[in-house]
Parts: sequence; C-alpha cells; structure tokens
Amino acid sequence: MACKNCNQPLKTDHSYCSHCGAKVIRNRLSFKNLWYDITERYFNLDNTFLKTFWHLFTKPEVVIMGYIDGVRKRYLNPIGYFGIALTLSGLLVFLIRKVFMDDIGMDIFDIGADQQVFRDVFDSAMDFQAFVFVILIPMLAFPSWLLFNSQRHIFSEHLVSFTYIQAHYTIATFPISILVLSVAPNTYTSYGVINVLVMLLYSLYVFKRITSYGLGQFLFRAAVFLLLFVVEYFLVSNLIFLVLLFTGFVSLDSFRPG
Repeated sequence: MACKNCNQPLKTDHSYCSHCGAKVIRNRLSFKNLWYDITERYFNLDNTFLKTFWHLFTKPEVVIMGYIDGVRKRYLNPIGYFGIALTLSGLLVFLIRKVFMDDIGMDIFDIGADQQVFRDVFDSAMDFQAFVFVILIPMLAFPSWLLFNSQRHIFSEHLVSFTYIQAHYTIATFPISILVLSVAPNTYTSYGVINVLVMLLYSLYVFKRITSYGLGQFLFRAAVFLLLFVVEYFLVSNLIFLVLLFTGFVSLDSFRPG
C-alpha cells in the first residue's frame, strides 16, 4: 500500500504517512465519512479553525506573527481561512440578490434619491464582489507597510496580516449581517458603512498588538493609515463605477432628474 499524497510505501497498521504526515484514508468517501472529516477538521476541540477564530480576537499577534515566523501547524493558514470567508461572502451576496434586494434601503443620507437607480448600481456592483473582496487586502496592506513597519516586515508579510484580518472580520460579522438583513434590511447600507469603519478599527487593534510604537506615535500613524485608505477606497470605487458605466451595466441617463 502506498501513500496517496506522496506515493511512499505504507505499513498496513499506520494511520499516518511517516514520510509526509498525511492521514491514511482507507474508506470510500460516503456522506458519513465526509461529514466526519468536516466536523473533525473544523469543529473538534483541538481544531485549528476554532483556535484561529478565537485567538484572532484575543491574541492576533500570536496567530499572524507565528505564521510569518514559520509556525504553520498550530493555526489555520491564511489562504484556507480566507477561502472560508470568501465562501461566506459569496453566500451573503447570493442571499442579498435573491431574497433581500427589494427591501434594502439605498438612500443612506436621506436625500430623496431614486431608490431603484441606486439599487441597480448596487446589484451590478455585486458582480465585482469577489474582486473587491480580494483587492481590499493590498489596499490595506500598502499603507500598513508604509506606516506600521517597526518589525521590518516586507510587503508580502503585510499581505498575510490583512488576509487574516479581512477573513476573520468577514467570518465574525457574517451572522450579524444575516441578522440585519432579516430584521432591518432597510438599514443594511448604513450598516455596511459602519462595518467598514469597525473593520478598520479592528485592523488598527491588530497592528497595535503587533508593533512596538508608543501610543502617540501609533495614533499619528493610525490617522495617516485611515486617510490613505479613504483615498484608495475612493479611487477604487470610482474605477468600479467607470467599469460599470463603460460596460453598459449602468447609464448616466439613470441619474438624470425625471
């Protein structure tokens, strides 16, 4: 018998490959075995997902710096964690478009805007949801690399930090987003703005734990970080709008007074 992952010979009584460490799978992939594998991987007491989720609240520096420094088994890796978050984000978009779209209030500032026009733009922008979800990582990593680099981390290590941050915040707020959509969908766009602000505050909390700046220096860098992100967000938002405009998803005629 050979390992299905590395093709090295296995002894019949081995549960794990002595060469690559992979678990030896002897049973066919039935629903029972699939369910057992999912619950064992994600929900047992020693599970890396639950540990990663909790420690990104209580000691994010241990999770993130541990991965950067080479600790790769104790916590779920950033790509795996991000994959879970991207799945939940896609599910949220699906529910918004199929169930809640008509109930979501679009006039955040109560200026009497045409709800349907902004609803059409909002719906079209969701086609770029995965792109926006991914592009937020370098948008956050770039100013953090410029401003929060007391540990001399390279840009790719800041990408790792924000992959964890973005994924964790998405997973943590997924139930809240569903609750807001279910109970008060007319407030969802306002909730979305607040959500971004809280995500930025969580990012700063993480970097306060990671870096060694004094309070005054950190607050100054945090203010510049927020300013740079707002500029980036404005530029990317306008870029997406221009793409929607030139691809015909939206029309300027829709914004003309009736």
